[in-house]
Amino acid sequence: MDLWVCHLGRVEYREAADLQERLRARVLAGELPDLMLLLEHPPVYTIGRRSGDGDLPFGEAFYRERGIDIVETSRGGQLTYHGPGQLVGYPIMHVANVPEYILTMERAIVAALHDAGVEAGTKLGHKHVGVWVGERKIASVGVHLSHGVSSHGFAVNVENELDPFSWVVACGLPEVQMTSVRAEGAAESLACFRKRMGHRFAEAFGRRQRLVSLERLQDRVPAA
Repeated sequence: MDLWVCHLGRVEYREAADLQERLRARVLAGELPDLMLLLEHPPVYTIGRRSGDGDLPFGEAFYRERGIDIVETSRGGQLTYHGPGQLVGYPIMHVANVPEYILTMERAIVAALHDAGVEAGTKLGHKHVGVWVGERKIASVGVHLSHGVSSHGFAVNVENELDPFSWVVACGLPEVQMTSVRAEGAAESLACFRKRMGHRFAEAFGRRQRLVSLERLQDRVPAA
């Protein structure tokens, strides 16, 4: 079975969220197959359902002055940061078992990082969802499920700036240290890692990756 994978480039967070919802409705209706969007976002903090009031300790003005948007989301998890150089994946798929879905996603990220020369792994416990290099976190995972079809997904730090993570309580872990493929010493571009991630994700779910254009998706998705 194919998994459609679309490379979108850099997309504003709200625009990507709207696209996800339109696509999710079509997947749910059987008008599109399971698919995944791979993209980057301009600088933005996203606030998940379990985020707390203290996750933005300096106040919103501090972050907006530094060009970082702040958006509340419907996904699980807590606050995280997205920015250029970070690979974001939004799988829109039928999901029967959420814990197994998340674990399979994490394993796919671990495999892609291994291919890029970074040895990573997972940790037990809901506060440690994501992928880690030792005690440093390199990838975040947060999903939303509606009527059995997923949205949101994962974010892997490839060559993005890490300072914005230190200005907030990232992932609900005050002492967490974030890392990236570049910070771990691997010479891997976002474009190369994106290809690895698409392949490993499809493989982990027993699918064949089929690259499709945004135009192909838009041909099948009515305008908002």
